[in-house]
Amino acid sequence: MMYFARWKVLAIIGVCLLGILVSLPNVLPRSVLPDWARQINLGLDLRGGSYLLLEVDTSTMVRERLEALVDVARRGASSANPRILYTGLAANPAERRISLRVSDPARAADMARILREAAIVVPAGAGSQQPDIEVTTAADGLVSATLTEVALRAKAGNAVEQSLEIVRRRIDETGVAEALIARQGANRILVQLPGVEDPARIKTLLGQTARMTFHLLDEAANLQAPTPPPGTMFLAGDRFQERYAVRRRVEVDGANLTDARAGQDQNGQWVVNFTFDSIGTRRFADVTRQNVGRPFAIVLDERVITAPNIREPITGGRGQISGSFDVRGANDLAVLLRAGALPAPLTVVEERTVGPELGADAIRAGIISLAVGASFVFLYMGLAYGFFGWLANIALLANLVIMIGVLSVMGATLTLPGIAGIVLTLGTALDANILINERIREEVRNGRTPISALELGFTKASGTIMDSNLTNLIAMACLYGFGSGPVKGFAVTVAVGTVVQMWTATVVVRLMVATWYRRRRPQTLPV
Repeated sequence: MMYFARWKVLAIIGVCLLGILVSLPNVLPRSVLPDWARQINLGLDLRGGSYLLLEVDTSTMVRERLEALVDVARRGASSANPRILYTGLAANPAERRISLRVSDPARAADMARILREAAIVVPAGAGSQQPDIEVTTAADGLVSATLTEVALRAKAGNAVEQSLEIVRRRIDETGVAEALIARQGANRILVQLPGVEDPARIKTLLGQTARMTFHLLDEAANLQAPTPPPGTMFLAGDRFQERYAVRRRVEVDGANLTDARAGQDQNGQWVVNFTFDSIGTRRFADVTRQNVGRPFAIVLDERVITAPNIREPITGGRGQISGSFDVRGANDLAVLLRAGALPAPLTVVEERTVGPELGADAIRAGIISLAVGASFVFLYMGLAYGFFGWLANIALLANLVIMIGVLSVMGATLTLPGIAGIVLTLGTALDANILINERIREEVRNGRTPISALELGFTKASGTIMDSNLTNLIAMACLYGFGSGPVKGFAVTVAVGTVVQMWTATVVVRLMVATWYRRRRPQTLPV
Protein backbone atom coordinates (compact mmCIF):
# COMPACT_ATOMS: atom_id res chain seq x y z
CA MET A 1 0.00 0.00 0.00
CA MET A 2 2.88 2.41 0.68
CA TYR A 3 4.73 1.56 -2.54
CA PHE A 4 3.99 3.46 -5.75
CA ALA A 5 5.29 2.48 -9.16
CA ARG A 6 6.85 5.30 -11.16
CA TRP A 7 3.96 5.35 -13.66
CA LYS A 8 1.46 5.72 -10.82
CA VAL A 9 3.38 8.66 -9.39
CA LEU A 10 3.48 10.33 -12.79
CA ALA A 11 -0.23 9.65 -13.34
CA ILE A 12 -1.18 11.21 -9.97
CA ILE A 13 0.97 14.27 -10.60
CA GLY A 14 -0.45 14.52 -14.14
CA VAL A 15 -4.04 14.52 -12.85
CA CYS A 16 -3.23 17.28 -10.36
CA LEU A 17 -1.50 19.40 -13.03
CA LEU A 18 -4.41 18.83 -15.42
CA GLY A 19 -6.81 19.99 -12.70
CA ILE A 20 -4.79 23.20 -12.30
CA LEU A 21 -4.74 23.72 -16.06
CA VAL A 22 -8.51 23.36 -16.62
CA SER A 23 -9.42 25.41 -13.52
CA LEU A 24 -7.02 28.26 -14.35
CA PRO A 25 -9.39 29.90 -16.95
CA ASN A 26 -11.79 30.76 -14.12
CA VAL A 27 -9.37 33.36 -12.75
CA LEU A 28 -8.40 34.84 -16.13
CA PRO A 29 -10.40 37.27 -18.32
CA ARG A 30 -12.26 35.66 -21.19
CA SER A 31 -10.50 37.84 -23.77
CA VAL A 32 -7.10 36.21 -23.18
CA LEU A 33 -8.33 32.62 -23.15
CA PRO A 34 -8.02 30.22 -26.10
CA ASP A 35 -11.16 28.78 -27.71
CA TRP A 36 -10.82 25.42 -25.96
CA ALA A 37 -10.75 26.93 -22.46
CA ARG A 38 -13.99 26.63 -20.53
CA GLN A 39 -15.15 28.56 -17.48
CA ILE A 40 -17.77 27.80 -14.88
CA ASN A 41 -20.96 29.62 -15.84
CA LEU A 42 -22.53 31.83 -13.20
CA GLY A 43 -26.19 31.36 -12.40
CA LEU A 44 -28.92 33.96 -12.17
CA ASP A 45 -28.31 34.71 -8.48
CA LEU A 46 -24.59 35.36 -9.04
CA ARG A 47 -24.47 36.96 -12.48
CA GLY A 48 -27.79 38.77 -12.41
CA GLY A 49 -30.51 38.39 -15.01
CA SER A 50 -34.22 37.79 -15.43
CA TYR A 51 -36.68 35.31 -13.98
CA LEU A 52 -39.91 34.53 -15.81
CA LEU A 53 -42.73 32.23 -14.80
CA LEU A 54 -44.95 31.36 -17.77
CA GLU A 55 -48.37 29.72 -17.77
CA VAL A 56 -49.77 27.65 -20.64
CA ASP A 57 -53.27 28.81 -21.59
CA THR A 58 -54.98 25.46 -22.14
CA SER A 59 -58.38 27.14 -22.68
CA THR A 60 -57.19 28.19 -26.13
CA MET A 61 -56.57 24.55 -27.03
CA VAL A 62 -60.11 23.67 -25.98
CA ARG A 63 -61.53 26.49 -28.09
CA GLU A 64 -59.49 25.51 -31.16
CA ARG A 65 -60.51 21.86 -30.84
CA LEU A 66 -64.18 22.82 -30.57
CA GLU A 67 -63.89 25.12 -33.58
CA ALA A 68 -62.35 22.26 -35.54
CA LEU A 69 -65.31 20.04 -34.58
CA VAL A 70 -67.74 22.77 -35.68
CA ASP A 71 -66.00 22.85 -39.05
CA VAL A 72 -66.14 19.02 -39.27
CA ALA A 73 -69.87 19.05 -38.53
CA ARG A 74 -70.54 21.80 -41.09
CA ARG A 75 -68.56 20.12 -43.89
CA GLY A 76 -69.85 16.66 -43.00
CA ALA A 77 -73.47 17.81 -43.13
CA SER A 78 -72.91 19.51 -46.50
CA SER A 79 -71.20 16.50 -48.10
CA ALA A 80 -73.65 13.90 -46.79
CA ASN A 81 -75.98 12.29 -49.29
CA PRO A 82 -78.68 13.44 -48.85
CA ARG A 83 -77.54 16.62 -47.17
CA ILE A 84 -78.15 16.87 -43.41
CA LEU A 85 -80.10 19.98 -42.43
CA TYR A 86 -79.46 21.44 -38.98
CA THR A 87 -79.79 24.57 -36.84
CA GLY A 88 -77.97 26.09 -33.88
CA LEU A 89 -74.46 24.76 -34.61
CA ALA A 90 -72.23 26.43 -31.99
CA ALA A 91 -69.29 25.80 -29.68
CA ASN A 92 -69.53 26.29 -25.93
CA PRO A 93 -65.96 26.50 -24.54
CA ALA A 94 -67.18 26.89 -20.95
CA GLU A 95 -68.83 23.46 -21.10
CA ARG A 96 -66.21 22.04 -23.53
CA ARG A 97 -68.83 20.97 -26.08
CA ILE A 98 -70.40 21.72 -29.43
CA SER A 99 -74.06 21.12 -30.19
CA LEU A 100 -76.51 21.33 -33.08
CA ARG A 101 -80.09 20.29 -33.71
CA VAL A 102 -80.71 18.12 -36.75
CA SER A 103 -83.95 19.09 -38.52
CA ASP A 104 -84.81 15.43 -39.15
CA PRO A 105 -84.25 13.51 -35.86
CA ALA A 106 -83.80 10.32 -37.90
CA ARG A 107 -80.55 11.79 -39.28
CA ALA A 108 -79.09 12.47 -35.81
CA ALA A 109 -77.28 9.12 -35.86
CA ASP A 110 -75.60 10.06 -39.16
CA MET A 111 -74.36 13.33 -37.69
CA ALA A 112 -73.14 11.53 -34.58
CA ARG A 113 -71.18 9.11 -36.78
CA ILE A 114 -69.52 12.05 -38.60
CA LEU A 115 -68.40 13.54 -35.30
CA ARG A 116 -67.18 10.20 -33.90
CA GLU A 117 -65.03 9.71 -36.99
CA ALA A 118 -63.33 13.04 -36.18
CA ALA A 119 -62.37 11.88 -32.67
CA ILE A 120 -58.71 11.70 -31.72
CA VAL A 121 -57.50 8.77 -29.63
CA VAL A 122 -55.70 9.83 -26.42
CA PRO A 123 -54.00 7.73 -23.69
CA ALA A 124 -56.28 7.01 -20.74
CA GLY A 125 -53.77 5.40 -18.38
CA ALA A 126 -52.75 1.79 -17.73
CA GLY A 127 -51.95 1.37 -21.40
CA SER A 128 -55.53 2.01 -22.54
CA GLN A 129 -56.80 4.60 -25.01
CA GLN A 130 -60.08 6.34 -25.63
CA PRO A 131 -61.57 8.99 -27.96
CA ASP A 132 -61.12 12.61 -26.92
CA ILE A 133 -64.82 13.39 -27.41
CA GLU A 134 -68.05 11.85 -26.18
CA VAL A 135 -70.90 12.15 -28.71
CA THR A 136 -74.51 11.97 -27.54
CA THR A 137 -77.88 12.26 -29.31
CA ALA A 138 -81.38 13.10 -28.09
CA ALA A 139 -84.83 12.15 -29.37
CA ASP A 140 -85.51 15.70 -30.58
CA GLY A 141 -82.45 15.61 -32.89
CA LEU A 142 -80.01 17.38 -30.56
CA VAL A 143 -76.44 16.14 -31.16
CA SER A 144 -73.55 17.18 -28.92
CA ALA A 145 -69.85 16.34 -28.70
CA THR A 146 -68.04 16.96 -25.39
CA LEU A 147 -64.33 16.90 -24.69
CA THR A 148 -63.63 14.32 -21.98
CA GLU A 149 -61.64 14.97 -18.79
CA VAL A 150 -59.05 12.41 -19.86
CA ALA A 151 -58.62 14.21 -23.17
CA LEU A 152 -58.28 17.56 -21.41
CA ARG A 153 -55.53 16.25 -19.09
CA ALA A 154 -53.71 14.59 -21.98
CA LYS A 155 -53.89 17.76 -24.10
CA ALA A 156 -52.71 19.94 -21.21
CA GLY A 157 -49.78 17.62 -20.44
CA ASN A 158 -48.75 17.43 -24.08
CA ALA A 159 -49.07 21.21 -24.44
CA VAL A 160 -46.72 21.87 -21.53
CA GLU A 161 -44.14 19.35 -22.76
CA GLN A 162 -44.24 20.74 -26.31
CA SER A 163 -44.11 24.31 -25.02
CA LEU A 164 -41.09 23.44 -22.89
CA GLU A 165 -39.12 22.25 -25.91
CA ILE A 166 -40.23 25.14 -28.13
CA VAL A 167 -39.37 27.73 -25.46
CA ARG A 168 -35.92 26.13 -25.16
CA ARG A 169 -35.38 26.28 -28.92
CA ARG A 170 -36.53 29.90 -29.17
CA ILE A 171 -34.23 31.04 -26.37
CA ASP A 172 -31.30 29.07 -27.80
CA GLU A 173 -31.83 30.84 -31.13
CA THR A 174 -31.46 34.24 -29.43
CA GLY A 175 -27.98 33.34 -28.14
CA VAL A 176 -28.74 33.56 -24.39
CA ALA A 177 -26.21 31.26 -22.71
CA GLU A 178 -27.02 28.91 -19.85
CA ALA A 179 -30.72 29.66 -19.66
CA LEU A 180 -32.59 27.46 -17.19
CA ILE A 181 -35.92 26.18 -18.53
CA ALA A 182 -37.92 23.77 -16.40
CA ARG A 183 -41.49 22.66 -15.85
CA GLN A 184 -43.12 23.88 -12.66
CA GLY A 185 -46.41 22.42 -11.55
CA ALA A 186 -49.09 21.21 -13.92
CA ASN A 187 -49.13 24.01 -16.49
CA ARG A 188 -46.26 26.42 -15.76
CA ILE A 189 -42.75 26.84 -17.14
CA LEU A 190 -39.87 28.47 -15.27
CA VAL A 191 -37.34 30.46 -17.34
CA GLN A 192 -34.15 31.93 -15.86
CA LEU A 193 -31.98 34.08 -18.14
CA PRO A 194 -28.54 34.86 -16.63
CA GLY A 195 -27.09 38.13 -17.87
CA VAL A 196 -30.38 39.36 -19.42
CA GLU A 197 -31.44 42.48 -17.51
CA ASP A 198 -34.17 43.58 -19.95
CA PRO A 199 -36.20 40.54 -21.03
CA ALA A 200 -38.60 42.55 -23.24
CA ARG A 201 -37.49 40.87 -26.47
CA ILE A 202 -37.52 37.41 -24.87
CA LYS A 203 -41.05 38.00 -23.55
CA THR A 204 -42.16 39.11 -27.01
CA LEU A 205 -40.72 35.96 -28.59
CA LEU A 206 -42.23 33.69 -25.95
CA GLY A 207 -45.56 35.52 -25.93
CA GLN A 208 -46.23 34.73 -29.58
CA THR A 209 -47.79 31.40 -30.40
CA ALA A 210 -46.19 31.67 -33.87
CA ARG A 211 -48.70 29.38 -35.53
CA MET A 212 -48.48 30.12 -39.23
CA THR A 213 -51.15 28.86 -41.59
CA PHE A 214 -52.05 29.47 -45.23
CA HIS A 215 -55.67 30.20 -46.21
CA LEU A 216 -57.63 31.21 -49.26
CA LEU A 217 -59.62 34.43 -49.01
CA ASP A 218 -63.43 34.52 -49.32
CA GLU A 219 -63.71 37.10 -52.08
CA ALA A 220 -67.53 37.05 -51.99
CA ALA A 221 -67.74 38.03 -48.31
CA ASN A 222 -68.90 41.51 -47.32
CA LEU A 223 -66.13 43.01 -45.21
CA GLN A 224 -68.54 45.60 -43.81
CA ALA A 225 -70.88 42.96 -42.36
CA PRO A 226 -70.88 42.67 -38.54
CA THR A 227 -70.35 38.90 -38.65
CA PRO A 228 -68.60 36.73 -41.23
CA PRO A 229 -70.46 34.07 -43.24
CA PRO A 230 -70.19 30.42 -42.15
CA GLY A 231 -66.74 28.94 -42.74
CA THR A 232 -65.11 32.36 -42.89
CA MET A 233 -63.46 34.60 -40.30
CA PHE A 234 -62.59 38.28 -40.34
CA LEU A 235 -58.92 38.86 -39.47
CA ALA A 236 -56.96 42.05 -39.11
CA GLY A 237 -54.03 42.79 -41.38
CA ASP A 238 -50.49 43.52 -40.31
CA ARG A 239 -50.69 47.20 -41.21
CA PHE A 240 -52.96 50.11 -42.21
CA GLN A 241 -55.98 48.68 -40.33
CA GLU A 242 -56.60 46.16 -43.10
CA ARG A 243 -59.36 43.58 -42.77
CA TYR A 244 -59.55 40.27 -44.58
CA ALA A 245 -62.26 37.65 -45.02
CA VAL A 246 -60.25 34.45 -44.56
CA ARG A 247 -61.65 30.97 -45.07
CA ARG A 248 -61.32 28.89 -41.91
CA ARG A 249 -60.04 25.87 -43.78
CA VAL A 250 -56.27 25.57 -43.40
CA GLU A 251 -54.84 24.86 -46.83
CA VAL A 252 -51.23 24.43 -45.67
CA ASP A 253 -50.03 24.27 -42.07
CA GLY A 254 -46.86 25.99 -40.90
CA ALA A 255 -46.02 22.82 -38.98
CA ASN A 256 -44.71 21.50 -42.30
CA LEU A 257 -41.98 24.15 -42.43
CA THR A 258 -38.43 22.83 -42.22
CA ASP A 259 -36.51 26.11 -42.32
CA ALA A 260 -36.99 29.88 -42.22
CA ARG A 261 -34.29 32.50 -42.73
CA ALA A 262 -34.28 36.29 -42.89
CA GLY A 263 -33.05 37.80 -46.13
CA GLN A 264 -33.52 40.64 -48.59
CA ASP A 265 -35.44 40.65 -51.85
CA GLN A 266 -34.37 42.27 -55.10
CA ASN A 267 -35.59 45.65 -53.85
CA GLY A 268 -33.52 45.46 -50.68
CA GLN A 269 -36.57 44.90 -48.46
CA TRP A 270 -36.29 42.48 -45.57
CA VAL A 271 -38.24 39.24 -46.06
CA VAL A 272 -38.40 35.75 -44.55
CA ASN A 273 -37.64 32.85 -46.88
CA PHE A 274 -39.16 29.51 -45.86
CA THR A 275 -38.95 25.90 -46.99
CA PHE A 276 -41.51 23.10 -46.66
CA ASP A 277 -41.03 19.40 -46.04
CA SER A 278 -42.28 16.85 -48.61
CA ILE A 279 -45.87 16.91 -47.31
CA GLY A 280 -46.00 20.70 -47.22
CA THR A 281 -44.38 20.94 -50.67
CA ARG A 282 -46.99 18.67 -52.20
CA ARG A 283 -49.90 20.43 -50.52
CA PHE A 284 -48.56 23.90 -51.37
CA ALA A 285 -48.11 22.89 -55.00
CA ASP A 286 -51.66 21.49 -55.21
CA VAL A 287 -53.25 24.59 -53.68
CA THR A 288 -51.33 27.09 -55.82
CA ARG A 289 -51.97 25.01 -58.96
CA GLN A 290 -55.73 24.92 -58.38
CA ASN A 291 -56.09 28.58 -57.38
CA VAL A 292 -54.00 30.61 -59.82
CA GLY A 293 -55.12 34.23 -59.75
CA ARG A 294 -56.73 34.04 -56.32
CA PRO A 295 -55.35 35.76 -53.18
CA PHE A 296 -53.58 33.47 -50.72
CA ALA A 297 -53.27 34.70 -47.13
CA ILE A 298 -50.36 33.96 -44.81
CA VAL A 299 -51.76 34.09 -41.27
CA LEU A 300 -49.58 34.30 -38.15
CA ASP A 301 -51.38 34.08 -34.81
CA GLU A 302 -54.74 35.09 -36.32
CA ARG A 303 -53.25 38.11 -38.06
CA VAL A 304 -52.76 38.34 -41.83
CA ILE A 305 -49.12 39.14 -42.63
CA THR A 306 -49.63 39.31 -46.36
CA ALA A 307 -52.17 38.11 -48.92
CA PRO A 308 -50.58 38.07 -52.39
CA ASN A 309 -52.27 36.74 -55.51
CA ILE A 310 -51.10 33.35 -56.76
CA ARG A 311 -49.46 34.15 -60.09
CA GLU A 312 -48.35 30.63 -60.96
CA PRO A 313 -48.09 27.19 -59.32
CA ILE A 314 -45.31 27.02 -56.72
CA THR A 315 -43.92 23.49 -56.86
CA GLY A 316 -40.45 23.88 -55.35
CA GLY A 317 -41.55 23.91 -51.72
CA ARG A 318 -40.07 27.38 -51.15
CA GLY A 319 -41.79 30.67 -50.47
CA GLN A 320 -41.25 34.17 -49.19
CA ILE A 321 -43.00 36.27 -46.57
CA SER A 322 -42.79 39.98 -47.29
CA GLY A 323 -44.12 42.83 -45.22
CA SER A 324 -43.03 45.91 -43.32
CA PHE A 325 -40.07 44.10 -41.75
CA ASP A 326 -36.87 45.58 -40.45
CA VAL A 327 -33.83 43.39 -39.89
CA ARG A 328 -34.80 42.57 -36.30
CA GLY A 329 -38.42 41.83 -37.14
CA ALA A 330 -37.43 39.52 -39.99
CA ASN A 331 -34.93 37.68 -37.80
CA ASP A 332 -37.40 37.33 -34.92
CA LEU A 333 -40.07 35.91 -37.23
CA ALA A 334 -37.53 33.47 -38.68
CA VAL A 335 -36.59 32.38 -35.15
CA LEU A 336 -40.25 31.79 -34.28
CA LEU A 337 -40.92 29.76 -37.43
CA ARG A 338 -37.76 27.65 -37.05
CA ALA A 339 -38.51 26.87 -33.41
CA GLY A 340 -42.08 25.84 -34.19
CA ALA A 341 -45.49 26.98 -33.05
CA LEU A 342 -46.57 26.79 -29.44
CA PRO A 343 -49.58 24.51 -28.95
CA ALA A 344 -51.14 27.17 -26.71
CA PRO A 345 -50.36 30.77 -25.77
CA LEU A 346 -48.00 31.52 -22.88
CA THR A 347 -48.67 34.30 -20.39
CA VAL A 348 -46.13 35.78 -17.95
CA VAL A 349 -47.54 35.33 -14.43
CA GLU A 350 -44.39 36.37 -12.55
CA GLU A 351 -41.31 38.36 -13.51
CA ARG A 352 -38.24 39.31 -11.49
CA THR A 353 -34.93 40.93 -12.38
CA VAL A 354 -31.71 40.40 -10.42
CA GLY A 355 -29.16 43.18 -10.91
CA PRO A 356 -25.46 42.38 -11.38
CA GLU A 357 -24.68 44.30 -8.15
CA LEU A 358 -26.61 41.74 -6.10
CA GLY A 359 -24.80 38.96 -7.92
CA ALA A 360 -21.41 40.55 -7.19
CA ASP A 361 -22.36 40.83 -3.51
CA ALA A 362 -23.33 37.15 -3.48
CA ILE A 363 -20.02 36.15 -5.10
CA ARG A 364 -18.10 38.27 -2.59
CA ALA A 365 -19.97 36.71 0.34
CA GLY A 366 -19.37 33.22 -1.09
CA ILE A 367 -15.63 33.82 -1.49
CA ILE A 368 -15.37 35.20 2.05
CA SER A 369 -17.25 32.23 3.51
CA LEU A 370 -15.05 29.85 1.51
CA ALA A 371 -11.86 31.58 2.69
CA VAL A 372 -12.94 31.72 6.33
CA GLY A 373 -14.09 28.11 6.31
CA ALA A 374 -10.85 26.94 4.68
CA SER A 375 -8.76 28.88 7.22
CA PHE A 376 -10.50 27.29 10.20
CA VAL A 377 -10.34 23.81 8.65
CA PHE A 378 -6.63 24.18 7.86
CA LEU A 379 -5.89 25.45 11.35
CA TYR A 380 -7.80 22.62 13.01
CA MET A 381 -6.09 19.90 10.96
CA GLY A 382 -2.64 21.40 11.58
CA LEU A 383 -3.18 21.63 15.33
CA ALA A 384 -4.93 18.28 15.71
CA TYR A 385 -2.69 16.07 13.55
CA GLY A 386 0.52 18.01 13.10
CA PHE A 387 2.56 17.21 10.00
CA PHE A 388 0.01 14.71 8.66
CA GLY A 389 -2.70 17.33 9.14
CA TRP A 390 -0.81 19.80 6.92
CA LEU A 391 -0.42 17.09 4.28
CA ALA A 392 -4.21 16.69 4.42
CA ASN A 393 -4.55 20.47 3.93
CA ILE A 394 -2.42 20.26 0.78
CA ALA A 395 -4.69 17.48 -0.48
CA LEU A 396 -7.71 19.68 0.32
CA LEU A 397 -6.32 22.44 -1.88
CA ALA A 398 -5.82 19.88 -4.65
CA ASN A 399 -9.41 18.75 -4.08
CA LEU A 400 -10.80 22.28 -4.54
CA VAL A 401 -8.70 22.93 -7.65
CA ILE A 402 -9.62 19.61 -9.30
CA MET A 403 -13.31 20.04 -8.38
CA ILE A 404 -13.40 23.49 -10.01
CA GLY A 405 -11.64 22.03 -13.06
CA VAL A 406 -14.19 19.21 -13.36
CA LEU A 407 -17.11 21.65 -13.05
CA SER A 408 -15.49 23.82 -15.75
CA VAL A 409 -15.13 20.89 -18.14
CA MET A 410 -18.74 19.89 -17.48
CA GLY A 411 -19.88 23.44 -18.31
CA ALA A 412 -21.71 23.52 -14.98
CA THR A 413 -23.60 26.59 -13.78
CA LEU A 414 -22.55 27.84 -10.35
CA THR A 415 -25.27 29.27 -8.12
CA LEU A 416 -25.43 30.23 -4.44
CA PRO A 417 -26.42 26.65 -3.49
CA GLY A 418 -23.43 25.51 -5.54
CA ILE A 419 -21.13 27.72 -3.46
CA ALA A 420 -22.76 26.23 -0.37
CA GLY A 421 -21.90 22.80 -1.76
CA ILE A 422 -18.25 23.79 -2.17
CA VAL A 423 -18.11 25.10 1.42
CA LEU A 424 -19.77 21.90 2.64
CA THR A 425 -17.17 19.87 0.74
CA LEU A 426 -14.45 21.67 2.72
CA GLY A 427 -15.64 19.99 5.90
CA THR A 428 -16.55 16.58 4.54
CA ALA A 429 -13.38 16.32 2.43
CA LEU A 430 -11.25 15.99 5.57
CA ASP A 431 -13.42 13.28 7.15
CA ALA A 432 -11.43 10.65 5.30
CA ASN A 433 -8.10 12.08 6.53
CA ILE A 434 -9.41 12.20 10.09
CA LEU A 435 -10.39 8.52 9.87
CA ILE A 436 -6.96 7.60 8.47
CA ASN A 437 -5.02 9.63 11.04
CA GLU A 438 -7.05 8.30 13.95
CA ARG A 439 -6.51 4.76 12.70
CA ILE A 440 -2.74 5.37 12.44
CA ARG A 441 -2.73 6.74 16.00
CA GLU A 442 -4.55 3.65 17.23
CA GLU A 443 -2.07 1.32 15.53
CA VAL A 444 0.88 3.28 17.00
CA ARG A 445 -0.65 2.95 20.49
CA ASN A 446 -0.97 -0.79 19.89
CA GLY A 447 2.80 -0.99 19.38
CA ARG A 448 2.96 -1.21 15.60
CA THR A 449 6.07 -0.07 13.74
CA PRO A 450 5.74 3.17 11.76
CA ILE A 451 5.54 1.45 8.38
CA SER A 452 3.03 -1.11 9.69
CA ALA A 453 0.91 1.63 11.32
CA LEU A 454 0.84 3.55 8.05
CA GLU A 455 -0.10 0.46 6.04
CA LEU A 456 -2.91 -0.54 8.39
CA GLY A 457 -4.11 3.03 8.81
CA PHE A 458 -4.70 3.54 5.10
CA THR A 459 -5.88 -0.02 4.41
CA LYS A 460 -8.44 -0.41 7.20
CA ALA A 461 -9.85 3.10 6.87
CA SER A 462 -10.44 2.74 3.12
CA GLY A 463 -13.56 0.57 3.52
CA THR A 464 -15.19 2.99 5.94
CA ILE A 465 -14.33 5.93 3.70
CA MET A 466 -15.87 4.19 0.69
CA ASP A 467 -19.09 3.32 2.55
CA SER A 468 -19.63 6.81 4.00
CA ASN A 469 -19.02 8.54 0.69
CA LEU A 470 -21.19 6.08 -1.21
CA THR A 471 -24.18 6.92 0.99
CA ASN A 472 -23.47 10.61 0.37
CA LEU A 473 -23.46 10.02 -3.39
CA ILE A 474 -26.79 8.17 -3.16
CA ALA A 475 -28.30 11.15 -1.34
CA MET A 476 -26.96 13.56 -3.99
CA ALA A 477 -28.33 11.34 -6.76
CA CYS A 478 -31.79 11.56 -5.15
CA LEU A 479 -31.51 15.35 -4.85
CA TYR A 480 -30.54 15.60 -8.50
CA GLY A 481 -33.29 13.22 -9.63
CA PHE A 482 -36.14 14.79 -7.69
CA GLY A 483 -34.93 18.38 -7.33
CA SER A 484 -34.84 21.18 -9.86
CA GLY A 485 -32.70 24.21 -10.64
CA PRO A 486 -30.54 25.27 -7.66
CA VAL A 487 -31.09 21.97 -5.86
CA LYS A 488 -29.59 20.12 -8.82
CA GLY A 489 -26.64 22.52 -8.83
CA PHE A 490 -26.02 21.81 -5.16
CA ALA A 491 -26.23 18.06 -5.77
CA VAL A 492 -23.78 18.16 -8.69
CA THR A 493 -21.26 20.25 -6.77
CA VAL A 494 -21.32 18.02 -3.68
CA ALA A 495 -21.23 14.83 -5.77
CA VAL A 496 -18.17 16.00 -7.74
CA GLY A 497 -16.49 17.13 -4.51
CA THR A 498 -17.20 13.77 -2.87
CA VAL A 499 -15.68 11.74 -5.70
CA VAL A 500 -12.61 13.99 -5.89
CA GLN A 501 -12.02 14.03 -2.15
CA MET A 502 -12.10 10.22 -1.98
CA TRP A 503 -9.29 10.19 -4.52
CA THR A 504 -7.23 12.95 -2.92
CA ALA A 505 -7.58 11.50 0.61
CA THR A 506 -6.73 7.91 -0.23
CA VAL A 507 -4.28 8.44 -3.12
CA VAL A 508 -2.71 11.91 -3.04
CA VAL A 509 -2.18 11.95 0.75
CA ARG A 510 -0.87 8.39 0.67
CA LEU A 511 1.64 9.33 -2.03
CA MET A 512 2.88 12.31 0.00
CA VAL A 513 3.15 10.19 3.16
CA ALA A 514 4.98 7.39 1.31
CA THR A 515 7.42 9.88 -0.26
CA TRP A 516 8.11 11.47 3.13
CA TYR A 517 8.62 8.11 4.82
CA ARG A 518 11.07 6.84 2.19
CA ARG A 519 13.21 9.94 2.56
CA ARG A 520 13.14 10.31 6.38
CA ARG A 521 12.71 6.75 7.70
CA PRO A 522 11.40 8.12 11.06
CA GLN A 523 11.38 6.04 14.22
CA THR A 524 8.14 7.66 15.40
CA LEU A 525 5.23 9.12 13.47
CA PRO A 526 4.28 12.84 13.93
CA VAL A 527 0.61 12.19 14.28
